[in-house]
Amino acid sequence: MQIALPDTIEINPASAPRACIIWLHGLGADGNDFAPLIPQLGIVDELGVRVVLPHAPRRPVTINNGMVMRAWYDISGTDFRARQDDAGIRASEALLQGLIAREIEHGIPAERIVLAGFSQGGAIVLHTGLRYPQKLGGILVLSAYLPLAESLVAERSVENFNISILQAHGQQDPVVPIAWALQTRDHLQAQDYTVDWKTYPMQHAVCPGEVAHIRQWLLKVLGI
Repeated sequence: MQIALPDTIEINPASAPRACIIWLHGLGADGNDFAPLIPQLGIVDELGVRVVLPHAPRRPVTINNGMVMRAWYDISGTDFRARQDDAGIRASEALLQGLIAREIEHGIPAERIVLAGFSQGGAIVLHTGLRYPQKLGGILVLSAYLPLAESLVAERSVENFNISILQAHGQQDPVVPIAWALQTRDHLQAQDYTVDWKTYPMQHAVCPGEVAHIRQWLLKVLGI
């Protein structure tokens, strides 16, 4: 049965796109959250990159007293890793896989599709990208961690063993502590992934220096 894909904001170049970035927002936000950042990267008309910003489904979030909001998966407590929403994470993995498949159907090769995400969105793109059965262009992980890390070895994709990963984090992040991000980096490196690791003097946010590094990394992974 074909799943219903999430609604998206789409930013297209004037000419036919040469590459695509699928960018997932964090808990309680929506696809509009990162739309203002895209022009700062100088990649759409300048480099022919299409950007897809999906809205997460609305669901009750336990840590927020069951309030219904946009979320890629449920969070039960302050340590997101203690009781993980396996079903929710895998449902969002399926949504992201569907979005990737749609871009491929529209003529963009998988190896020119980059997955990007912030916080919960970063967790989903990392989880999904390492398991995706076709070689992707890269994975951008902002202020996030790897969920269901214990299942990675059994489920990871051979095609993405050598994928380029940029992992960036705030040194004073009170939401996703930098210690969790370091554990993710170390876990990935122990599995022979190469991680480009960056930290910044900020909290759970994005800063100008980070934007500059993201642009440099995108130019490299897209071969532009």
